[in-house]
Amino acid sequence: MPVFADSGYRLPDERKERMSIVLTISEDEHITIDTFQPGDAAGVGDLFRKVYGEEYPVRLVYDPEGLVRAFEKHENIPAVARSSKGIVVGYVSIFRSAPVGTVYEAGQGLVLVDYRKHGILREMIRYYSEVLAPAYGADAVFGEAVCNHIYSQKAWAAHGAIETAIEVDLMPAEVHAREGATGRVSTLHMTRMYRPMEHTAYAPRQYEETMRFIYDGLTSGARVEKATDGFAGVGPTSIESNHFTFAHVTRMTVRQAGQDFPAVFEEYERDALQKNMVVIQVWLKLSWPFIAGLTDWLRGKGYFFGGILPRWFGEDGLLMQKVVVRPNWEGIMLYSDRARHILTAVREDWQRATV
Repeated sequence: MPVFADSGYRLPDERKERMSIVLTISEDEHITIDTFQPGDAAGVGDLFRKVYGEEYPVRLVYDPEGLVRAFEKHENIPAVARSSKGIVVGYVSIFRSAPVGTVYEAGQGLVLVDYRKHGILREMIRYYSEVLAPAYGADAVFGEAVCNHIYSQKAWAAHGAIETAIEVDLMPAEVHAREGATGRVSTLHMTRMYRPMEHTAYAPRQYEETMRFIYDGLTSGARVEKATDGFAGVGPTSIESNHFTFAHVTRMTVRQAGQDFPAVFEEYERDALQKNMVVIQVWLKLSWPFIAGLTDWLRGKGYFFGGILPRWFGEDGLLMQKVVVRPNWEGIMLYSDRARHILTAVREDWQRATV
């Protein structure tokens, strides 16, 4: 039976003591789950090498000094599982990947093969959900649960994460081949809220019903209103584009959308397609009353609804996405009626946008 124990270590908020989780797995071995410490860095690399060799795409896990620096800057905050035999047997992290620094992504979960029947990953998820995220000031923590099986979806839901979007065909099949994936793998965007904030989310008319459904039960503090007519705001368009070559995915963060949005966007899209990107994601601000004009224009370019990104820009964001080939709809497995409802809306908008 896992129990919380006082580790004696202090979190950034000095009023809170770091708690560890202790699992007894045999008469002569127990596992302690708590916050990463600099002395764990080499053991983390060893753990990933034992499972993935040198092939894990997040190179940070192999870099002891980099792991320590990222932890000290609160950019990557891991939980580790240490055996009483002196080895790191499990790892999971919350890390910054959203446009705003107070929204963390959870992922990189891994447990050594010989230790996978003791509930270690489940307890590491509980640890970052109940201890790390609130202690380090997260407004929200999200995860991209793979949809070629339902296990991670159920695990995150058990710790308060709510389904808000589906990222279609996000990962190539070879990344999940050991799990039986035969086509590109979609992910279910799931978020746990920690600090709701009152704000307005403007809904494009074609997405209003689905957005209200997603917001029902999501404690983000958003008030949904209809988006206004018009195309874009004032000032020049500002877009940040990141290419993930191994996955053939481009992500575009639209910081500002002006009247020049079509010309600027098409230049970025052309660059992505020339680099053989298969999936293009676009992140827009739901705080823009004129967002309907942007989504209408994007739908004319083959982009379709993905869902809501809570607190993505401080306030909420909207995911639009384009898949160059036919999406692997048949490979999407979902654990809940709520997730299936979102998928129906996503697929119907894809059908309309690609006619």
